[in-house]
Amino acid sequence: MAWPKFLRVIPILLLTTTPFGCGLRPHVQPLPQDPVISVYFNQSQATVYQDPYRKNVPARYGDNFEALILQEIDKATRSIDVAVQEIRLPLVAKALVQKHQAGVRVRVILENNYNVALSQLTEQQVDELNPHSRSRYEEVFKLIDTNNDGRLSQEEIDNGDAIIILQNGNVPLIDDTADGSKGSGLMHHKFMVFDDRRVLVTSANFTTSDMHGDFGSPESRGNPNALLVIDSPEIARLFIEEFNIMWGDGPSGAPDSRFGIQKPLRPPQTANVGNGTVTVMFSPVRRRQWDQSTNALIADTLSQAQRSIDLALFVFSEQRLVDAMEPLHNKGVRIRALIEPDFAYKYYSETLDMWGLALPRKGTCKYEPNNAPWRNPAQSVGVPKLPKGDRLHHKFGLIDNYIVIVGSHNWTPAGNHNNDETLLVIRNATVAAHFQREFERLMQKVELGPPGWLLKAVEEATQTCGVANH
Repeated sequence: MAWPKFLRVIPILLLTTTPFGCGLRPHVQPLPQDPVISVYFNQSQATVYQDPYRKNVPARYGDNFEALILQEIDKATRSIDVAVQEIRLPLVAKALVQKHQAGVRVRVILENNYNVALSQLTEQQVDELNPHSRSRYEEVFKLIDTNNDGRLSQEEIDNGDAIIILQNGNVPLIDDTADGSKGSGLMHHKFMVFDDRRVLVTSANFTTSDMHGDFGSPESRGNPNALLVIDSPEIARLFIEEFNIMWGDGPSGAPDSRFGIQKPLRPPQTANVGNGTVTVMFSPVRRRQWDQSTNALIADTLSQAQRSIDLALFVFSEQRLVDAMEPLHNKGVRIRALIEPDFAYKYYSETLDMWGLALPRKGTCKYEPNNAPWRNPAQSVGVPKLPKGDRLHHKFGLIDNYIVIVGSHNWTPAGNHNNDETLLVIRNATVAAHFQREFERLMQKVELGPPGWLLKAVEEATQTCGVANH
């Protein structure tokens, strides 16, 4: 069967990490990579590439995550398993269709809320979208509307809507309603397994906004994220087990898929990989099983810190994790943390605890349960100053510049007890050096400490509600 014309060629430009004649050169030298664990950051200053979709954006710093994904897809000869919250990148979808039609076994799992062809929404459905969903829709519309005429032709849809491309290519696909439920909290995984031996794990959604930047903000460079490629059959086996539990019989099969807390409880498993070890664990667990949970693994790992803890987190709202760090901070362990501004100042944010503050829920005098502000506030906690349109999407911790905690897992109760998530604990100095460089890059432009308006809000809450009962 002849492949459709749009599937035959993946533009060479996308695979080019340093565009010729772009005038921009890497700001720092690349760091050595572990022989079997490669680490990348989409705002790294060690590489340069040209945005494959926003033609009006000049060459930029960063590792091209989409090119890395396409390279791994291209190398696959037997199987590709994909479990990601969202796929909106048409070149990735086309590459998966190519492999499927070439006889490679391709299986895709998505979060049900994102298993939607946004180009097919009616005007009424678009009008009913909440602000967040409307923003997603507008981003995808601009991606698909390649001639910028404000309308989507069928050709543009067939070439630009990743869900339509996968459907037209008959790629086997399910979402987290395949177990007969309304879906787990979130099918929040972001991993791929190739040929039962190579695993790609990232904190990034497969979207322009998370990898490259927003169409509505030319200065954006994609939400800061990490991506790792691990060449290890032993690690791949663990991810395949997770995938198969969720996949069940696949499309049109019996509703034997298992997502969320329906999955069996599995302890963390550790393997020797490269020049260190990798521990793998998947969420969620029931609330009464906290001691066996992913967040418990994070807490245990944090407690091992002797010198330093550096955190770059999208959202931080797990009380037991901030409680685990306070005695370390009081002992003299240097703790630095950067949290996405959209979440750092919320009443439930553990950023407030590290600042020694408590803020009730808006319009009430109700404080977060078990709230415990630090008596000795941390000085190096704050928010990054990012280009307009970008949000700190990282989910990593770095301990003693040797242990890395990373994955799709947000440090929240929801990530622990509701969502399908991945967490890795990597003990490897070479890998850790990459995360140390990324954290120091983020620290170059930050706002540390609570802003004045927050201090005022806390003071007003204290006057209205009295001193919080911690």
